Amino acid sequence: MPEEKERKEREIREKEKDSKESPNYEIIKFKDFVLDRFQIEAIHSIEHNHSVVVSAATGTGKTLIADYVIDKYLKEGKRIIYTAPIKALSNQKFGDFRRQYGIEAVGIMTGDVTINPEAPLLIMTTEIYRNMLLANDPFMEQLAYVVFDEIHFLGDIERGTVWEESIIFSKAHVRFLCLSATIPNAKQFANWIEHIKKHKVDVVIEKKRAVPLALLFFDNEHGFASLDQIQEWKQLDKYPSYHQAFRNRQKHMEEMKNRKRLSHLDLLRELQSKGRLPCIYFCFSRALTEKRAESLKQKNDYLTSEEHARVQKIVRDKLAATDPSVLGLKTTKLLRECLSHGIAFHHAGILAVLKEIVETLFAEGLVKVLFATETFAVGINMPAKTVCFDSLDKYDGINFRALYSKEYFQLAGRAGRRGIDKEGFAVSMIDRQSMDISLIKEITSGDKDPLRSQFKLSFNTVLNLLKTHTEAERQIILASSFYSYQQVGKGGVSGILASFEKKKNKLYSEKYIVDGDEGVELTDKGLFATRIYTEELLVTDIFCSEITEDFSPQEILLMIGAICFEERKNTKFETKRRNVSNQILKKVGHEKNLYLYFKKSPPFVLETFLMAWYEGCEFVDLLQYTNMPEGDIVRFMRQIIDLLQQVQHATTDDMLRQKILSIKDKIDRDVVSVRF
Repeated sequence: MPEEKERKEREIREKEKDSKESPNYEIIKFKDFVLDRFQIEAIHSIEHNHSVVVSAATGTGKTLIADYVIDKYLKEGKRIIYTAPIKALSNQKFGDFRRQYGIEAVGIMTGDVTINPEAPLLIMTTEIYRNMLLANDPFMEQLAYVVFDEIHFLGDIERGTVWEESIIFSKAHVRFLCLSATIPNAKQFANWIEHIKKHKVDVVIEKKRAVPLALLFFDNEHGFASLDQIQEWKQLDKYPSYHQAFRNRQKHMEEMKNRKRLSHLDLLRELQSKGRLPCIYFCFSRALTEKRAESLKQKNDYLTSEEHARVQKIVRDKLAATDPSVLGLKTTKLLRECLSHGIAFHHAGILAVLKEIVETLFAEGLVKVLFATETFAVGINMPAKTVCFDSLDKYDGINFRALYSKEYFQLAGRAGRRGIDKEGFAVSMIDRQSMDISLIKEITSGDKDPLRSQFKLSFNTVLNLLKTHTEAERQIILASSFYSYQQVGKGGVSGILASFEKKKNKLYSEKYIVDGDEGVELTDKGLFATRIYTEELLVTDIFCSEITEDFSPQEILLMIGAICFEERKNTKFETKRRNVSNQILKKVGHEKNLYLYFKKSPPFVLETFLMAWYEGCEFVDLLQYTNMPEGDIVRFMRQIIDLLQQVQHATTDDMLRQKILSIKDKIDRDVVSVRF
């Protein structure tokens, strides 16, 4: 009855009101969601002004706790920062929060884009937050809460230090909400924060998934199976039948050669027949996502005529709003063909507008099979009924290795849609004959990998510590790392202190710091380097030298490009032009460190490519100078712009600033400037 419904809703509103006045009351509903136990626990901690570490399975509703933090502190007129590990997640949150709280209330800062930086709610990469802390940004005085989404990135080898420093350098009055699918040592992590920040940190754990998850394997002969069944079949393989034993060797070898190979087509055919689509099919290769999608669309069309029409309209509307040259790209053409069959691919090498199209269609249920790399699973809330693994091995940039259990469950956790599916499925393609059963059991039996510190001091951090902290304060800060906390009694603190002293001595020898009347003082070089976060000493040597004023805008662009470029396997460039590179080597000839660097990482590799873009080449024509994927090109350009902006903010040289502005005007255009 309508009256009964109205009465219940009134009771819920009254309980929400009472809960804010008395923490003993349980909040049972927030934003039309009935809250689970772990959400209620977390919110009670927030109401007590505690920090909270939430370890809860994917899909259980961790982000609703973040929504509560934001809603609470915006209403109180305070400021909140939401940090994320990847820009795609930052962009998604920016859009979500603007729709919820209004355009004026939300801003974003990701290095390559700044929108509404004075907003009370700022979404940013963790790197930006750390840099603001080191720079003593006034925003920090008004900050109430920081949400660290995907906090397990603190254990990332390359980026973990940034996350750790973000906690260490945060103001004493700031509280944290740390979110992750699983943190096996969550209590240790919370105890560390409590130890260094001197306020209460609660741990909230929810191991139960909202949708139960079935872990399955796809065998080339038997189809879907459990690991126990696979193990049984593998054992039987060791004992051939009587007839097999007497076959001649040649015939046996021929049979082995013709043995049915694993095929994603077979797996997806089985999934469709069992009603287990939509599916996210994870490949650990960008090229493989496209190859798999193309082969599938040649044999399957998953869309009805109505769905097909809807897909075409969405794609047309999205592409109409972007640069026209995007339409002519090979990737765009292939993706459009795949999408018309209900199939898509998604990886960091495609343009942002194409990723947005895929995400929109997937969210609307118009993509039935999505081939994606693992970045799709980081934070973006897009579950499917089934998740597939093309392999349980990946190339990590050095060699091939098995997935870590944390990586496996991060991806598998996308299986099962809350409120739609009774069960989610994680299916791994395996070769029974070659698989290591014990290793597979270790990966899939549960996330047991503890969060481990990867703390390493940078020269930038050392300089900022010397600039803004007394010696006594520095000792406390250096002893505050999670690394030191985990290594108590194992030389953790002494190792970091030794690293600090070693870096300080180098800064002395290279005139970044000197002894002053009141202790260590930063020179102009040292002050410049406090604002540089990428290769800080190298960049400072370039732009704080006597030859800086001799550099042309083209030479500056090429040097910055050489510093930012991250070489990937098989990436090639046309190298016809070398005159700008030769001028660089000539001008830095008397600067030994600079000469050796640019000799080892020759800028001429990039010269034809970068100069073509600088001189006004259209994006689609730029592709003739490299085989770098379009998305990587845009990311590379944005990294260049980011580093140029760091130099622009660090220097006091007006002429250098003008040169940088002229470079940015030339290169920050077309698809590079399209972000949302």
